[in-house]
Amino acid sequence: MLWQKGRASDNVVEDDGGGGGGPRFGGGRGLGLGGIILVVIVGLLFGKNPGEILQLLGSMSGDGGVDAPQQTTPAGNDEQTLFVKKVLGSTEDVWGQMFRASGQQYPAPKLVLFRGGVQSACGAASSAMGPFYCPGDRQVYLDLGFFQEMQQRFQAAGDFARAYVIAHEVGHHIQNLVGVMDQVENQARRGAPMQGADGLSVRQELQADCFAGVWANHAQQQLNWLETGDVEAALNAANQIGDDALQKRARGYAVPDSFTHGSSAERVRWFRQGLSSGDIKSCDTFSAAQL
Repeated sequence: MLWQKGRASDNVVEDDGGGGGGPRFGGGRGLGLGGIILVVIVGLLFGKNPGEILQLLGSMSGDGGVDAPQQTTPAGNDEQTLFVKKVLGSTEDVWGQMFRASGQQYPAPKLVLFRGGVQSACGAASSAMGPFYCPGDRQVYLDLGFFQEMQQRFQAAGDFARAYVIAHEVGHHIQNLVGVMDQVENQARRGAPMQGADGLSVRQELQADCFAGVWANHAQQQLNWLETGDVEAALNAANQIGDDALQKRARGYAVPDSFTHGSSAERVRWFRQGLSSGDIKSCDTFSAAQL
């Protein structure tokens, strides 16, 4: 991937670990629905018990606590950080163009680089949780160490595979902007199941995969930066982090009733759907009879 051809975003910042004291969750309310969903997803993703993570976070929070202000500084220009800036810049260009075409302005997210742990509007998170998007502050969070873990633990190497991860999280930002996340939360409150092979969480994650494919389609048109094997690398990344693949790796078998992101085949299919169509309208996973 000729990622150097991209425009570097100014919206990549580094968390400097500021704020002091133990992590707290605003207003003493603890984790909201989005935060709980995030913990469950990440727990399953890395073969950890979500209940234990929730218990740990609960012990770290204080009733009536106030979120410590997040301290960030402009990101540096080492190779990995510059790569993130270039990919995020491309997402800004692609989605900015698409929003303008519909008469709207695209409010780009900030991407926060952190090491070890970070405090977000969704609560405290450790690097073990992997990259995530927080709708509360409209920011993407990424520990660059995850890229190494992708290669070593998930056998998902390549620049375009890493770009896919960033684009997927930005896909969640698009969902937040267009109201998908609010609709999912409303349906969950009415009793619609979040987990499971046909649950709302899976449909939401697969749509973010499709949005990542839409970005990849338009970014290639703008920059012509893909090389031989790049698409295959991204598809392999999607395949390696399917719920069934992760669960089989962690416990030796898959439990579809606990799926949160979709199977490997589904993740590949929906990323490919967005990549081939370049059309956000092709990403309606919520109406799809078969995922």
